[in-house]
Amino acid sequence: MNGFDIFSLILWTGLIIYGIFWLYRFIEGKRAAKVLKPEEFKQDMRKVQIVDIRESPEFEAGHVLGARNIAFSQFKERYLELRKDQPIYLYDQRNVLSGRAAAILKKNGYSNIYALKGGYDNWDGKIKKGR
Repeated sequence: MNGFDIFSLILWTGLIIYGIFWLYRFIEGKRAAKVLKPEEFKQDMRKVQIVDIRESPEFEAGHVLGARNIAFSQFKERYLELRKDQPIYLYDQRNVLSGRAAAILKKNGYSNIYALKGGYDNWDGKIKKGR
């Protein structure tokens, strides 16, 4: 084996491990939260905790009416602010981080966790615009 073959082997091994890691994260998120279409998300909005996990500037630019902001970067420290006895509706920009946030909640004893399909980009309901 020459140096190029060893480099290629290491590169491919790293890519495969990286892919398996992200596949695991994806499956973990799917197990932790039920994904709701926007119509389903709207049905019980007044009876649930709606959490926008985008960062503050994105939240302030516009968010689902009635949502509170717990940025994903702070989620591990702040998830305790959420009540376990009420359903939790999560969303982010495109439904990328919602699964990871749902997995954190599930590991810590929360149930009734839901995520908006397609995230904020897919939302067609009422919003509150920022300044």
